[in-house]
Amino acid sequence: MAVVVLNGRFVLNLNPVGDVLAFIACICWAFYSLLIKKVGHKYTSLFITRKVFAYGVITILPYFLFRSHEIPTDYHLFLEPVVWGNLAFLSIVASFMCYLLWTVCIHRLGTIEATNYVYLNPMATIVAASIVLGEVITVWFVIGSALILLGLWFSNKKSRK
Repeated sequence: MAVVVLNGRFVLNLNPVGDVLAFIACICWAFYSLLIKKVGHKYTSLFITRKVFAYGVITILPYFLFRSHEIPTDYHLFLEPVVWGNLAFLSIVASFMCYLLWTVCIHRLGTIEATNYVYLNPMATIVAASIVLGEVITVWFVIGSALILLGLWFSNKKSRK
């Protein structure tokens, strides 16, 4: 995966705060995935995802109440149809549907096998960037993608035995 992400360039630019936050995000995602697997036999994927989003909204509300002075006051932007379209896409497709599909994958594949497929994200991102943004697919991407697919094949072969 590093070959795909770094694209043949090794730039060591450490940001301790960002790196620690990224590490904490990974740990949180692991706990979330394990928790979903644990409660998956009691509740449906849709029920779990609805609860996650409801509790997410409830826990973010105090931020808006106590830090409302930091929020931009360009409320007229919310009247633009393109803003509503973007918000609808981000909330329904990029958030709710993705969490719902992740929960379904964990129920059907199991936590470990579903997590293995997360390594396909850089490949999907590069292909989408090539189609949408005209990014060039480099030889490093092809090599890295082959290594990712090989690693997935080996990990899934081992887990099925």
